[in-house]
Amino acid sequence: MELSNLQPAEGSKQSDNFRRGRGHGSGNGKTAGKGHKGQKARSGATRPGFEGGQMPLYRRIPKRGFTNRNSLEIVGINVKVLDRFEEGSTVSVDTLVEAGIVKNPRDGVKILGNGELTKKLTVQANAFSASAKEKIEALGGTAEVI
Repeated sequence: MELSNLQPAEGSKQSDNFRRGRGHGSGNGKTAGKGHKGQKARSGATRPGFEGGQMPLYRRIPKRGFTNRNSLEIVGINVKVLDRFEEGSTVSVDTLVEAGIVKNPRDGVKILGNGELTKKLTVQANAFSASAKEKIEALGGTAEVI
């Protein structure tokens, strides 16, 4: 069995493509698939999430804080990780993704100053910490904000 061969079991899928309440001959007449009496058989059945007057779950659970719509999700990369690039090369967000250092750049990449750098690099990122910029420029490299 392979993923390309998967299909539902025989008879497990039923079409919802038929008209209800059109007489006995249709196979779905009289109660039109709603059973006998009860709240769900009638028009105006309750909305989803209604618990019969009991305080619903979404109101019982405490609400905490909020999510700021304007916040950015920045990915932090340390200077020591940049040491794997060749001397004199240009390191950008795209090259970080290609090298597998960053999986998803999200809203931007910030270079942080943890670790040591031994090579002269031109680094292009969305942001730099002060110590990271200092370490890159100490070796003759450049830190370019894009």
